[in-house]
Amino acid sequence: GVGMGMTAPVSITAFPAEDGSFQQKVKVSLRIPSQFQANPPCPTDESIKIEERQEMTIYSTQFGGYAKEADYVSYAAKLRAALGSDAAYRKDFYLCNGYDPPMKPYGRRNEVWFVKE
Repeated sequence: GVGMGMTAPVSITAFPAEDGSFQQKVKVSLRIPSQFQANPPCPTDESIKIEERQEMTIYSTQFGGYAKEADYVSYAAKLRAALGSDAAYRKDFYLCNGYDPPMKPYGRRNEVWFVKE
């Protein structure tokens, strides 16, 4: 019953298949605004969970435009190539982040994050 508005980034956890595409399973995460973090309202929908994201170090790449799955997969591949085989990061998932509302046509910001092990 509490309106919190939209926050940024909207973060999608992607679980890549062997070919790099998204598996059917994804997790969408929204940041709880600062004023609600100490005592967030309880979700009324059982599919919504409140999780605390632990501190992490990431490898990241940024790109513009209206991001689609193919864009995230492509930029994840580019980030993987740029890091080479020596970088230690989680291979079982990565994070796809969008920072802009849908009605913003220009100057959009999207990122792919690999979580450092």
